[in-house]
Amino acid sequence: MSMPSEPPVWIDYDYAVVRVVPSVARGAFVNVGVVLHARRARFLEARLHPEVATLTDLAVLSGALLQGTLHAYETVCNGHGVIGCYPPSERFHWLTAPRSAALRTSPVHSGRTTDPAATLVSLYQTLVAR
Repeated sequence: MSMPSEPPVWIDYDYAVVRVVPSVARGAFVNVGVVLHARRARFLEARLHPEVATLTDLAVLSGALLQGTLHAYETVCNGHGVIGCYPPSERFHWLTAPRSAALRTSPVHSGRTTDPAATLVSLYQTLVAR
């Protein structure tokens, strides 16, 4: 006689799409990553396009400047630097705060998952991967 399996543990999460805005005035953008925060799982991670500086549709921006900005974004997400000292939920809200800049995020969306890391990969594949 087999033991009944335990039901999955559902975890609420919030995510936003990371976008590069080559021309702030025009409002056009290119999705380059996803940041996902699951408070209960103590999960905050970003998945960014590895070759974003070489994308031809972003040629109006300096590749080095863009790489530096994305690196800073990852630094904050990973808990380093001045903003990295804050708890993950505050870092997530700082990363997703509206701003007029070349790097910004979509509105925050919510969901439920049993595996935040796998959900981040799935969202990245759906929303960013070329």
